[in-house]
Amino acid sequence: MRARQNVAVGLLDRFRLASRTRRPGPGKTPVHVDDPGFDDWDVVRDFGDLRTARAWCQALEEAGIVGVLTSDWPLDRFGLGDIALRVRPEDWSEAEILLSNLDVEAD
Repeated sequence: MRARQNVAVGLLDRFRLASRTRRPGPGKTPVHVDDPGFDDWDVVRDFGDLRTARAWCQALEEAGIVGVLTSDWPLDRFGLGDIALRVRPEDWSEAEILLSNLDVEAD
């Protein structure tokens, strides 16, 4: 019996295939520094570290709400700074309800 070529059979091969079809995770969410294009978007949460901000932004995106991370100043080399999670004004209520429920579950 001959093995077929170009067939993913190993576990590592399956992860590689899956990673090609998925969108980037929260580690790729950019922080818009001093970008006036988002000044009219509403802030739903403020964070002090990038990792937490990206995780909460991902929660919004998984619920179908567009969220962006902004900061008035560049973050330090550890990803710390004043980071705002913003949504479009028409999505603020829905985002606030979703994130408030996540706050309750975290306690």
